[in-house]
Amino acid sequence: MEIKRSFASDNNAGVHPQVMKALQDCNVGHEIGYGDDPYTMRATERFKEHFGGQTGVYFVYGGTGANVTGLQVLLKPYQAVLCAETAHIYVDECGAPEKFTGCKLMPIKTKDGKLRVEQLEPFLSMLNFEHHVQPAVISITQPTEMGTVYTVEEIKAIARFAKANNMRLHMDGARLANAAACLDLPFKSFTVDAGVDVLSFGGTKNGLMFGEAVLIFNPLFQQDFKYIRKQGMQLHSKMRYIAAQFDAYLKDDLWLKNARQANRMAQMLAERIKEIPQITITQAVQTNGVFAVVPPQIIEPLKKEYFFYIWNAAAHEVRWMTSFDTTEQDIENFVNTLKRILKKYLT
Repeated sequence: MEIKRSFASDNNAGVHPQVMKALQDCNVGHEIGYGDDPYTMRATERFKEHFGGQTGVYFVYGGTGANVTGLQVLLKPYQAVLCAETAHIYVDECGAPEKFTGCKLMPIKTKDGKLRVEQLEPFLSMLNFEHHVQPAVISITQPTEMGTVYTVEEIKAIARFAKANNMRLHMDGARLANAAACLDLPFKSFTVDAGVDVLSFGGTKNGLMFGEAVLIFNPLFQQDFKYIRKQGMQLHSKMRYIAAQFDAYLKDDLWLKNARQANRMAQMLAERIKEIPQITITQAVQTNGVFAVVPPQIIEPLKKEYFFYIWNAAAHEVRWMTSFDTTEQDIENFVNTLKRILKKYLT
């Protein structure tokens, strides 16, 4: 059977063999539930090696749960979250952040998915006015939903702004490994050291089966989170099955190897796409996503052979994602198919 990998999402990829082995290896005997097991303790220590010994490490089921509970610990119901209009918490979580935090999300227009201090400053006029929700959290995504990456200084600038105005900084790191691979920097340098208070750390898009982690760097918010996690239905009883995956993921830099492969395949795809005059890449290709405007006639025929998502239907903009298991042959096959369909429908 021919293996044809789609370019729709890195969520569509399978589980890395080393992670699958870790799941099998931990599936032996009985262990105390809810995190009092050696697998969870070992994975927690691996996180602290990357982010610092004071980091609060809390495993949850998935990305939406990580974001919602991570925001909950930072917010009161009359407060608001400032985020990019493309943010996953605003677009793709079915209103869960607003439902479970009771807070308003305030989207900000951005061409590349990144927020900048000058875009945040107008919201200061809302502070201390009882008729307005109070901006209390800035949420950024690293890398953004457009595949772009914040520099360390950009994150520090937002963190300084947040601190100066009594706000907190949340980071959605569903693809954090891809950002680290792009920056060629350790996680700590652009998270806790840059002023992030709470991080949603993802692994599912980079080789895990399920499970994410909420990392709380500010000790003021650590003591309450275990209750928020339980009430938020994110406390996994057989915690070892999440933790064992992260143990394998963080061991021997598997996370980095996977992310570098996904990023490299996106770069390769982008270089091949640039050779095709009918297609225009719309965003800087820094991680594992390629955004492009294509002739509308080819979208449906191409989707029948390689599934992917339309990002902006009005502009005929599509998104092609690579994964840790994408190969050079996958790229070659996809580009050849693309050229064949272009020739068929445009000549």
